[in-house]
Amino acid sequence: MSEISLVGGRNAAGEKINLTITDQKISDISSKVPGPGANVIDIAGSIVIPGLVDLHTHLREPGKEDAETVASGARAAVAGGFTAISAMPNTDPVADTAGVVEQVFSLGKATGLCDVFPIGAVTQGQAGKQLAEILAMHESAAKVRMFSDDGHCVFDPLVMRRALEYVKMFNGVIAQHAQEPRLTIDAQMNEGEISAKLGLKGWPAVAEEAIIARDILLTDHVQSRLHVCHVTTAGGVELIRWAKVRGINVTAEVTPHHLLLTDELAQSYDPVYKVNPPLRTARDVEALREGLADGTIDIVATDHAPHPTESKECEWPAASFGMLGLETALSIVVQTMISSKLMSWSDLVDRFSIAPAKIAGYPDHGNALAIGNPANITVFNPNKNWTVNKDLTMSKSRNTPFHGMELPGVVTDVFYNGKQVLRDTKIVSVS
Repeated sequence: MSEISLVGGRNAAGEKINLTITDQKISDISSKVPGPGANVIDIAGSIVIPGLVDLHTHLREPGKEDAETVASGARAAVAGGFTAISAMPNTDPVADTAGVVEQVFSLGKATGLCDVFPIGAVTQGQAGKQLAEILAMHESAAKVRMFSDDGHCVFDPLVMRRALEYVKMFNGVIAQHAQEPRLTIDAQMNEGEISAKLGLKGWPAVAEEAIIARDILLTDHVQSRLHVCHVTTAGGVELIRWAKVRGINVTAEVTPHHLLLTDELAQSYDPVYKVNPPLRTARDVEALREGLADGTIDIVATDHAPHPTESKECEWPAASFGMLGLETALSIVVQTMISSKLMSWSDLVDRFSIAPAKIAGYPDHGNALAIGNPANITVFNPNKNWTVNKDLTMSKSRNTPFHGMELPGVVTDVFYNGKQVLRDTKIVSVS
């Protein structure tokens, strides 16, 4: 029987905590110090929280392994404090069949580092025309409950309605990438003063908000479940707030980069700041922070989007959309939401762990630190800072917009199913 004790830390409520892990579960929580001979990790000054859960990760495998693999993405996830991540379906082939989602699920299991849950495509080939094998993916070994055409909007209202109706049979959820395609043809960045100044085709806020509004109404009509991916606009926050007041079953996410960065960074013409949906204005950033703080926005999700160097180190119009996110997510939210006193640590645990696990239906994650619960645990030292170095990322890609930035707090240790997979910031070999 393997046993390990974490001593000297505090929980999200600020209470002193000594926590013992036996095999895969939390076996003791007390103020007692373990006796001589115990396997003890001193975590004085650190915060112990449930392992983070990401509902929006691009792992690229199968088909785009030059940017990322399930294994390299899992290492990046663990370095960022995640014990569960959700793989978006825009692979090659698209994850629109039971066979592909089972492949991704199996690759995740093989890492031994964290749970990798595939998200199935809503439509065949993410083309927005015919529904994918939704039930077959749900009944597969991967037991998919969340479906998205992320990177592509399910733009046809009839197809979206049918998808929302279909997932009701197993309490599934449709995660929508809200982007009206006819309003964003060749769009390169947020539509506004900066895009006009730079001469880049603008991406209006209404393109996002129109789809959010439509899908809220469709969800209410068919009494299903909608999750809005990467909300970026103040208007989108207000629409979701309106829906929740009326009891419509809608949840939403915001990315760390949309909580911190604005479209003014595009003035550098550096494509590292090119992302889908685009960076918006300072007013939008403020609304997103307020929405996350008051619970209108349910969760933080990374939208980790790795790309090979040649796809980002080129002219802006030719560059791919997307940024890395897994390794920096927790520190950025600490900076934007905790240091600013907009949220407490208990709020952060809800948005980063409890709520995402509940939305996606991951029973072994997002649980309180309590005796008998699975030992999926992250240890975070808020008293240390670190400087982001793109050349030291666990990801195969280097497209982080935070390179050279000093961020607060360090993820030091991670336990996945009771096994230590990160020790003093270093990945622990699982071979």
